[in-house]
Amino acid sequence: MTKRAPESPSSDELVRLYEAVRERQSHDPAGSRTAKLFAAGTKKIAKKVGEEAVEVALDAIAGDREGVIAESADLLYNLSVLWAQLDLRPEDVYAELRRRETLYGIAEKLPKVMVGGGGK
Repeated sequence: MTKRAPESPSSDELVRLYEAVRERQSHDPAGSRTAKLFAAGTKKIAKKVGEEAVEVALDAIAGDREGVIAESADLLYNLSVLWAQLDLRPEDVYAELRRRETLYGIAEKLPKVMVGGGGK
């Protein structure tokens, strides 16, 4: 049996999600979960990103593949809200990924000492 090649990765879904989040930024918080998050502010949004990241990790530890998929989608949603709150775009992150790929290869994360130069 031959192994099937994985589907080509696409950023289209993430960009559409981000654009939908931006569009809802000005909606009434009473009728939009996204607008409600924006109204709560950066601290609340960042907390949601952290909570979803922990849920992804816990599902991974538990071997819950479907849970990891569902929580990853939640994480990407909340991350998109945070990006919009901070006036960042997915393209900003893609540019950083390309920069890192040029320096270290696609699979590498920058050494902590290089990020911001502060060693964090």
